Amino acid sequence: MSIDSSSSSPVLRYAVFGHPVAHSLSPRIHAAFARQFGIALEYRAIDAAPEQFDVALAEFAAEGGLGANITLPLKTRAASICTHLSERAQRAGAVNTLIRTATGWEGDNTDGVGLIRDLTDRHGLDLRARRTLLIGAGGAARGVAPALLDAGIGELYIVNRTGERADALADALGMPGRVHPRYLADVGTLGNFDLIVNATSAAREGGMPSLPMSLATPRTAAVDLSYGEAAIPFLAWAKVAGAHDRVDGLGMLVEQAAESFERWHRKRPDTDPVYAMLRERDDALVTAD
Repeated sequence: MSIDSSSSSPVLRYAVFGHPVAHSLSPRIHAAFARQFGIALEYRAIDAAPEQFDVALAEFAAEGGLGANITLPLKTRAASICTHLSERAQRAGAVNTLIRTATGWEGDNTDGVGLIRDLTDRHGLDLRARRTLLIGAGGAARGVAPALLDAGIGELYIVNRTGERADALADALGMPGRVHPRYLADVGTLGNFDLIVNATSAAREGGMPSLPMSLATPRTAAVDLSYGEAAIPFLAWAKVAGAHDRVDGLGMLVEQAAESFERWHRKRPDTDPVYAMLRERDDALVTAD
């Protein structure tokens, strides 16, 4: 472990792994959290394609890495290499937080709790009994679906271009009377929803799924798990469709990071000033987390 020459405190090494990851805000967020407590922290972004991830993580550990955040497209791969998974990581089948232990990596998933804290505490939304549409069934969707159910939403419809993935997520959630997988192509037959969550990375990959305006009403809350440029197409659709609340994923990003930070350092950071700092640079944000 390296030592900061200006201090007797060891420099604690953390990172975020993803592909791509150059624009990640996580280094700035964790640096800001660390300053709140005077923690000497090194937190960097490491670009690793799925086939490179295991080697890159092993190198990071050998260099003294103590913990890591995991973003697209590595969340399910990260879950498979852990020696222990938290309950919420097991339910999600995806990991966004790694904690170094004596026996290997422990995996956690803080995405869901981060989303719920942002929607309920920051935006004042009451999620109880909301008929909910979740668009996407990948790692991001897996991270938030259990937390949405725990928060008391009503029925949950999961739509995905590949129906098998929606089926697999619904099966993993284990609530057949409450969770309904469907093909994305059939979304127009499902009626309207009180909460619509876009958990796809389609906008990042050049195409937003076509959604009928009938999905939203003046009481609908529309949430995109992305932020910055990637959230624009879905939130623009939500505005035209008349959704009452339109929320991007920046607050969720900060809140899930705070949960990770607390797992690593046993200290709870103040998220509001960090969220405000990032929101001031809205026009320059590019989703990479």
